Amino acid sequence: MTKRTKRAILWSVIGVVVAIAAFVAYYFIAIYNQVDNFKKEGEDSPFYNVQPTETKAEEPPKWEGTERVNILLMGVDARGLKKGEIPRSDTMLVASLDPVTKKAYLFSILRDTYTNIPDYGKERINTAITHGPNTAMKAVSDLLGIPIQYYVYTDFQGFIELVDAVGGVDFYVEKDMRYTSKADNHEYDIDLKKGQQHLDGKTALQYVRFRHDAMSDYTRTERQRNFLKAVADKLKSTTSIMMLPSILEKVNPYIDTNLSVQDMWKLATVGYDSQLAASEQIPPMELLKEETVGGSDVLGIRSEDELKQYVQDVFNKAEESKPEDGSQNSTEDSGGSDSGSDKSNAGNSGNTSAANRTGSSADGGGTAAVKPAS
Repeated sequence: MTKRTKRAILWSVIGVVVAIAAFVAYYFIAIYNQVDNFKKEGEDSPFYNVQPTETKAEEPPKWEGTERVNILLMGVDARGLKKGEIPRSDTMLVASLDPVTKKAYLFSILRDTYTNIPDYGKERINTAITHGPNTAMKAVSDLLGIPIQYYVYTDFQGFIELVDAVGGVDFYVEKDMRYTSKADNHEYDIDLKKGQQHLDGKTALQYVRFRHDAMSDYTRTERQRNFLKAVADKLKSTTSIMMLPSILEKVNPYIDTNLSVQDMWKLATVGYDSQLAASEQIPPMELLKEETVGGSDVLGIRSEDELKQYVQDVFNKAEESKPEDGSQNSTEDSGGSDSGSDKSNAGNSGNTSAANRTGSSADGGGTAAVKPAS
């Protein structure tokens, strides 16, 4: 091999290395810039009109690599509202990550749960966000008995953009779902057929919003947990990781959070390596009681202490179990997946004790008529 040939090969290798380094630099700078803008300031924040006297948030823990981190995820329907108006949360979930066991937990909170809102008295849990994210975090923290350090807030459009940005999700719809509303000029009508199908942003929103059946919000929250797992699995795929800067750019305008870039990077690292150990409804069926307050149906809690213990039991049960085959340990992980291999009815899992309870509800309010066992 001549010296000229060796030099040509050397420069080719150097060129490839430089190109890779430039791509990696661009990739991480693009991600950093988008994530850094998730935390909205001033009038860009959806909460800029909230009074500064709102409940003080608990300080996030110093990251030592061993603390459990709990994040409140809130989705709202902001249609028809003016800038600065905050709607009640349509969806409230808590994602809990344990960096030691590499296990994740997902709790969906029924939005009509009647509980104490710090500084505002007892009300439905979905009203907490109207007083600001700190109040919402404190209300959920008091309800579950665990510290809530972070929040992520988005609206319907943000959800649509996220699902579309990952290229949609292959998912099994467990039954026909149909609902029409003249009030929305049919913009958010629901029309899905039973079976395995590819859901884009709009059809995915139809799926997670549907609550017009006998079990109403109970099966809806379960569907939401199952679908979010499918989205998380899609985000972990190689294709989605390469597209991450573009995905973040599309959802950025619709997200607000108190997570810093450093927080998100650390949590993303933990979350990527974690398996979903449990997916639960809060409050569980056995602790619910139907109540009427001010002429409106709400969901009371039989024992707040038992509810807090229930959350701890979920953590303890998952940590004690050790699957022999290395598969993930989930109490309600059968509703749908990107592979579509499990076609069980998500509305039946985890709710067998409520099979004989019936009721109906409009999408905008009220609860199902539930008769929990005494």
